[in-house]
Amino acid sequence: MITPLAVAKAYAAAQSQAGGAAGAAEPAGGGFADLLKSAMNDAVHASRNAETQMVKQVQGKAELIDVATAISAAETSLETVMAVRDQVISAYQEIMRMPI
Repeated sequence: MITPLAVAKAYAAAQSQAGGAAGAAEPAGGGFADLLKSAMNDAVHASRNAETQMVKQVQGKAELIDVATAISAAETSLETVMAVRDQVISAYQEIMRMPI
């Protein structure tokens, strides 16, 4: 189950990776859109890495632990992206319920 605390921790980790400074009006990476783009690219990269490791394992060129680690990283990355997506949708729905 993804909790708001897990989402907050993932966002904080993404902010520290993006080089955002506390109190800055806009992160050095260019903003929220660039942060989302980076997160999506990382998720895609992790998925491709996991697929590559699985192919190498089938060919006998990789250890099982490497495959398991790559799959775990891809799963974590995907869960983070889905948690952020859910929070963005929730925020949008909350804004739409506000009276004008």
